[in-house]
Amino acid sequence: MIMSSESNIQSFLFRDIHPALFMGTASDRYKGWLGQIYTPHKYERRIKRRTKKVGVKSFVEETLPVDSVQEYFEHFSVLELDFTFYSTLKDSEGRHTSTYHTLRSYSQYLREGDRIILKVPQIFFARKVWQKEVFAENPYYLDTEAFREQFYEPALELVGPWLCGMLFEQEYHRKEGRPEPAIVAQELDRFFSRIPHDSRYHVELRTEAFLCPELFKVLEHHGIGQVLSHWTWLPSLKRQFSLSKEKFFSASGDLIIRLMTPRGMRYEDAYARAHPFDKLVDGMLQESMLNHTVEISRKALEAGVRPNIIINNRAGGNAPLVAQKIATAFIRSLPSPKP
Repeated sequence: MIMSSESNIQSFLFRDIHPALFMGTASDRYKGWLGQIYTPHKYERRIKRRTKKVGVKSFVEETLPVDSVQEYFEHFSVLELDFTFYSTLKDSEGRHTSTYHTLRSYSQYLREGDRIILKVPQIFFARKVWQKEVFAENPYYLDTEAFREQFYEPALELVGPWLCGMLFEQEYHRKEGRPEPAIVAQELDRFFSRIPHDSRYHVELRTEAFLCPELFKVLEHHGIGQVLSHWTWLPSLKRQFSLSKEKFFSASGDLIIRLMTPRGMRYEDAYARAHPFDKLVDGMLQESMLNHTVEISRKALEAGVRPNIIINNRAGGNAPLVAQKIATAFIRSLPSPKP
């Protein structure tokens, strides 16, 4: 039964769009969402500021305290935490990192029914990482033991009851020096055969050449979800879905759709245009992204699969306002109930 209404959506209430559809964002705690998701007076004198360099420019980021996640989940039904992408939860000596302590802080405010997607640290899934101002071979690439000890086990310890997805994001591979898809498929098959079996794994392949039968066969064999990502250098969401013959691979019965950046727009440019993330920006929001998200979500629901729509501010300027447009388009796409 559809429980939400357009008036609820205008109030940024997205939890009841459909009982099997989950709407959320990539990260949270943005000051730009005050008056939309967050009540301004609750966070007076509690906003932290830091300088972040993106490309050659510097920006002031303003964030709310972690306890604001309680108010976040009054509006959204799923949250992707991406700070775990940049650091492990334990170091190689088994000591808790600052990322561990941040995730533990979140866990203190989560309630029954909240859903968390964690990004797996890039060090376990990137062939090359940035080291000393160059991209160099990553010694921890597909390291099964390090993944288990430094991320998987502590993640379950901290947010196991709320964890609905672990997202492996593969970096973009330029044509020069790109490994053959068959080789990547063999590597991933070996990796997922050796790490703990879990139905909540999802993989985002950011190279169009890897959206191919060899890689899809590995995902299907291990029950790993194909993440559909609206991102700079990837084909449209509809094209990504068609390349896998519109199959749903996840053993958990979930689909993750990530709306990251406008297609053809680099991260640095999208960030600069969207900052400070408090409004939609002319020319950023692509109509095809909205239409394809609704269309694929409808197909997932018809197949008994739960869509998890994750929206980044960089997809249009302000994630809550993008969510309004998707939610409105979704409920309008549904057939009118019979009298």
